[in-house]
Amino acid sequence: MAHSTTSRLKVILGDNNIEKLTLPNGIPESLDDLIGTIRSTFGLKCSLKLQYMDQDFGNDFFNLNSTAELQDLGTIKVIQQTTLISATASSASVSSESDDCVSLANDTILLSSPESLSSRTKQWPEEFPIPQFSYDTELQLVKGNSECQVGNKLLTLSSRIKSDILNRVVEEIYRYKAYPEDAHFCTVAEALIKKHPCLKEPGSFNGCYGWKQRLKYKMGNYRTQLKVLGCAELSVNSLRSKSTMDAFPAKKVKRPKRAEANFYPSFPTGETQDSMEKERIELLTDVKMNNEQWVITDKMACTFAYRRQEVVNQEPSIQDFKDRWPALFHQKEVW
Repeated sequence: MAHSTTSRLKVILGDNNIEKLTLPNGIPESLDDLIGTIRSTFGLKCSLKLQYMDQDFGNDFFNLNSTAELQDLGTIKVIQQTTLISATASSASVSSESDDCVSLANDTILLSSPESLSSRTKQWPEEFPIPQFSYDTELQLVKGNSECQVGNKLLTLSSRIKSDILNRVVEEIYRYKAYPEDAHFCTVAEALIKKHPCLKEPGSFNGCYGWKQRLKYKMGNYRTQLKVLGCAELSVNSLRSKSTMDAFPAKKVKRPKRAEANFYPSFPTGETQDSMEKERIELLTDVKMNNEQWVITDKMACTFAYRRQEVVNQEPSIQDFKDRWPALFHQKEVW
């Protein structure tokens, strides 16, 4: 909700340059409006991403998905992004305009490897979007909603229609979370009957408790199907992937933490563990030879999934990880 009074924000630009941003009409309701204001105020021409400082989590920065997370006198960081220059491009062909837009590809901003099937680019939304169902299901829901509005008549669903609804909603849930919590299922069930009132359940205290339970079971079945098909972020929790002492379904389940969208991404299409290891070894040489930054950045982006899987599977010490990935600790990557 927009503030009616003047708001002020601290804005961190490149190289930790801190500027003050005054918003006469308060913090905008739309994230796009805030980005537009920052672009015009500081003369930025490339695409931007914003992060905000969360005081509840040790003043760490997290990706900003809604301006509702901002407060007056808060601090935000501006991430300027440009497309990486191809290996065949000459440095002379880069326009002076691109100098203002430093290409940054650290693990916080680049959420997945290129062409990764498990790419997840969005955090859980404030209002869950109920997807479009099959044509015949939508026809019945439109008719059911009309009758519900006129005479409070609820729709009686066939097993096929019910299965279609559950399948599509669960697929939409997986776009945001592989392991949603109980509160997430509540949110989805409430969104479902809000969009389609004819799906309310008579006798339920909130009209959607049964839908919540069905979604839970369906989500478990969906994860099992994906695990069999080799989905990386789910296979890591299979009993085969655990040590003998931890081989229990509910023990040491590896899930994303707060603000981690792609916790365990798959390798880019066509890549294997051997090819990723080859890229890592080449990176060690590139760092020692002080090669062009864009070369290192490109390879760091390519090996993101390999690096994430190494962190989750092996839980290496900082020193061991630094020895294997020295480029990650360069200023360009850390910032």
